[in-house]
Amino acid sequence: MKVTAIKTEKILPDSISLFDLLDKYVVELREKSVVALASKVVGICEGRVVKKTSEEQKEELAKQEADYYLPREYNQYGFMLTINRNMMVASGGVDESNGSGYYVLWPKDPQKSANEIREHLVKKFNLSEIGVIITDSKLTPLRRGVTGYAVAHSGFNALKNYIGTPDIFGRLLQAEQTNVADSLTTAAVFEMGEGNEQQPLVIAEDLISVEFQKRNPTEEEIENLKIALGDDVFSSLLTTVKWKKGKK
Repeated sequence: MKVTAIKTEKILPDSISLFDLLDKYVVELREKSVVALASKVVGICEGRVVKKTSEEQKEELAKQEADYYLPREYNQYGFMLTINRNMMVASGGVDESNGSGYYVLWPKDPQKSANEIREHLVKKFNLSEIGVIITDSKLTPLRRGVTGYAVAHSGFNALKNYIGTPDIFGRLLQAEQTNVADSLTTAAVFEMGEGNEQQPLVIAEDLISVEFQKRNPTEEEIENLKIALGDDVFSSLLTTVKWKKGKK
């Protein structure tokens, strides 16, 4: 796998449209490549920003964006833990780093954005098998540092299912599945960086294990990525706290 980050100008509100950004910086693309974009840049380009006035404002925005949340006082560091689009995320995805005085929200409809980006790139480069990921970074319980996960994807099968197939000794696998979208996103987020690298675009190539699709994902495929709170292997932890309903 070859992963290449693209340095861009500083992306500010109303400075450039999403598709102008793609046209300016993605100048070459090969078949069976995946283009990853930071959710923050997609949000800025789509006008999903709010001028920062107070820390309390961020809390209200997080409640607005979240499906469920835990109040900040539940956390010893004052972080608001939330569930947004069936993903565990801090502050409902609302972030202020590299925001130039703005709170930046996730795209309003990340899946629609990913689909439209893929369709734009397919048409521009006259290709058929192109993947797109909208990325964000996440913490992992009991581990320091962030990795990545896919807020939305398009153009490839996001799950590789090993259930019912034999291991190297012939034992049939019972539960093994690889989240292809999140795995690719982790590599992309690593190359993007978390500081002042200014590299919100990544192109991943030579992806021999990725099953590309000449279409957007179906609703069934998107839903298949999700696990209900009570069905999750960590449900005994996740359901012992009293989640509050967000305003989303």
